[in-house]
Amino acid sequence: MNARLEHFAQIVSRDQFDLAEASFMLAQDIYPGIDIAAYLGQLDDIALAIRKRIACDAFAEQKVIALNYYLFNEMRFAGNIDDYYDPRNSYLNEVMERRIGIPITLSILYLEVGKRLGLNLKGISFPGHFLVKLAVKRGQLVLDPFIGGEAQSEADLRQRLAQVLPSDKAENAQLEQYLEAATPRQIIARVLRNLKRIYVQTGKPEQALAVMQRMLLVMPESAEELRDRGLVYLQLECFRPALSDFQNYLRRKPEAHDVAEIRDKIVELKKVSTHLH
Repeated sequence: MNARLEHFAQIVSRDQFDLAEASFMLAQDIYPGIDIAAYLGQLDDIALAIRKRIACDAFAEQKVIALNYYLFNEMRFAGNIDDYYDPRNSYLNEVMERRIGIPITLSILYLEVGKRLGLNLKGISFPGHFLVKLAVKRGQLVLDPFIGGEAQSEADLRQRLAQVLPSDKAENAQLEQYLEAATPRQIIARVLRNLKRIYVQTGKPEQALAVMQRMLLVMPESAEELRDRGLVYLQLECFRPALSDFQNYLRRKPEAHDVAEIRDKIVELKKVSTHLH
């Protein structure tokens, strides 16, 4: 494991870690020269500019209004509707440079600037669309950084659920179960899943493999991620690592639905491996 991956592994092994730093580290595979300290400094600068505009005793809702105005009206951060699956949307450094992103990366930006303003914002892994919430005196605000930090009503949230869940499940859903706060690890895993999907679907196995190496550092207990990495190793003709991942997958999930298929691959790989030196 190279030094960058080792550092990433150390950070994400903690229960709580710096979400912004980990997000910028994901970009190291594509942007090896990324200056993470400089980008963290940019987040500090954005927060400082907003803090100068609000009173020392400003309450949470006032801070949210100032945060929204500065990020989305002055800096013009926006959701990338035209090219949603551009991988650059998932790298926080690119989001900051281009001022365009997808719900989860714009939410990470929002969370990190908000944290610097003293806002106790939490990410929400809402089905199909990442959101942010903030506890206030009257309950909680649910905000969507993809559309300018707009507050989401209960009707808005139910409409979102109806778009991604079967109709019977959406109608009977208890909203609260979908509004649980996401941990930093869950947030980073969701960014990595987005990138993995994009690189696999666009036929970029080397990039997909780099993403999967990080995913297995974030979610080391995931048998499915082991299997998927094995499939990419196989595609890249890295037969021994593929064999190892498939064998470990079956050890972890001996009753998996695709046992027969993976066993067949193991048999073939063992034949190939005997001819390798």
